[in-house]
Amino acid sequence: MKCWNPTCECMSRDEMSSLQSERLINTVKRVYYNVPFYRNKMQQAGLVPEDIKTVEDLKKLPFTYKQDLRDNYPYGLFATPMSEIVRIHASSGTTGKQTVVGYTRKDIATWSEVMARTLAAAGATKDSFIQVAYGYGLFTGGLGVHYGAERVGASVIPISGGNTSRQIQIMKDFGTNILACTPSYALFLAETLDEMGIDKNELKLRAGVFGAEPWSDNMRKEIENKLGILALDIYGLSEVIGPGVAYECEEQHGMHIPEDHFIPEIINPKTGEVMPPGEKGELVFTTVTKEGLPLIRYRTRDISALTYGTCGCGRTLVKMERVSGRTDDMLIIRGVNVFPSQIESVLLEIGETAPHYLLIVDRIGTLDTLEVQVEMSDKLFSDEVKKLELLEKKIKDKIESTLGVSAKIRLVEPKTIARSEGKAQRVIDKRKL
Repeated sequence: MKCWNPTCECMSRDEMSSLQSERLINTVKRVYYNVPFYRNKMQQAGLVPEDIKTVEDLKKLPFTYKQDLRDNYPYGLFATPMSEIVRIHASSGTTGKQTVVGYTRKDIATWSEVMARTLAAAGATKDSFIQVAYGYGLFTGGLGVHYGAERVGASVIPISGGNTSRQIQIMKDFGTNILACTPSYALFLAETLDEMGIDKNELKLRAGVFGAEPWSDNMRKEIENKLGILALDIYGLSEVIGPGVAYECEEQHGMHIPEDHFIPEIINPKTGEVMPPGEKGELVFTTVTKEGLPLIRYRTRDISALTYGTCGCGRTLVKMERVSGRTDDMLIIRGVNVFPSQIESVLLEIGETAPHYLLIVDRIGTLDTLEVQVEMSDKLFSDEVKKLELLEKKIKDKIESTLGVSAKIRLVEPKTIARSEGKAQRVIDKRKL
C-alpha cells in the first residue's frame, strides 16, 4: 500500500521538528492576537509569543480543556472572523451544551488531506468505491471520510448509517471495496449478510476503516474473518479536526499521527508533566495548521502511549497506541459520547423519580446496549402500571432526544440501587472491549 503524501509521512525526525517549530510559532502568535481566551491564559502564565522558539517550548504553554470550549460556547475560541468559517460541526457535551467546531476553507482542505492519508493507508485509490456508513450531520464522521475519499479521487457512496439490508445490497451492486463505519456496525453488517444468505465472497470488500468507539483486537479478528477484509483502526476528535487525527497502516501496530498538523504529547494526568516515549498517560494535542479553531495543548482525556521510529510500512510519523481508557467518566456507546451526568440532568429535569440511577452498558451480539435503571420514589411505587409505563417512555424519549442514543429504561423499587459513601458507582460496563 502506498503513502498518500510520502514527503510528510516519511519525513526525517529533524525535518519534522523544524516544520513543527515553524508552525507552532505561527499558531501561538495567531491565538495570542486573535483569541482573548488564549491571550489571557498566556499572560497569566507570564508568557509572550516570542517565548516560543521551537517545538521543545511547547511544554511551557498552558493546557486547554473541553470545559474551556463549553465556557466559550459557541464561537468564543474561534481565531478567524465568522465570515471566513465555511462549516460548523459539534459534538455532544456532559450537560447537553455542545462543543462547537468551526472550519475555514483551508481547514476543510487540511481535513481532506489527513483523511486522504487515512484512506490511502487502507489501500484507497481513485479506482476505489468507498461506502461511508458513518452518520452525516453535526457529527464529523460521515463528512470527514467523505471529503478524504473525494481528495483521493475515489467514488464515494454517502449512504450514512442504518438501513442495513440496503447497505448490503448497495455494497453488492455498486462494488464497494472499502467500508467506513463503527466497528460494531461492521459486525452487525456481517451478521445481516449471513441472515440474507449472501456469501462474503459475493462482495468486493477489501478493507474497512473503523472508529468512533473503542474496540479490541479480538473484535478486529472477528470482523476480518466474517467480512474477509483488512480492518483498520482510525482515531479522531471533533475538537482537533474530526476523523483523521490518527490512522493505522497494514502493519496494524499503532496509529500514525499526521504530526505535521497535530503535535501529540503524553502527560501524567495528575501532574501535567510530559512523559517519555512508550510511557502511558493522557494524550494531548496541539493543532499547528488549523485556522478556525486552533487548540493549544488540548487534553483529550484518552489514555495512550507514543512510539517513535520507522514503521514497517515506511512511514516515520509517531504512532499512538490504541486508547486503553479515559481519565473521566465518559462512555462511548454506538459512536456517541455519553456522560452519566447527562442522564442525571435528564432525570432531574423530568423530576418524577428519585435521584438514584445506574447505567448498564453491554454488547448484545455486535451492538452496544444501554439500560438505565432509575429508582422510583415511594409515591411512584404505589402508582398503577400504566402510569409507570408512560413515565418510562417519557424518560426514554427525553434521553434519546438529548443524547442521540436509545436506551432501555427500567424503573426499580425504592432503595434498591446501592448507596456509597464515596463516589457513587453509576456505570456497569459489561462489554468485553
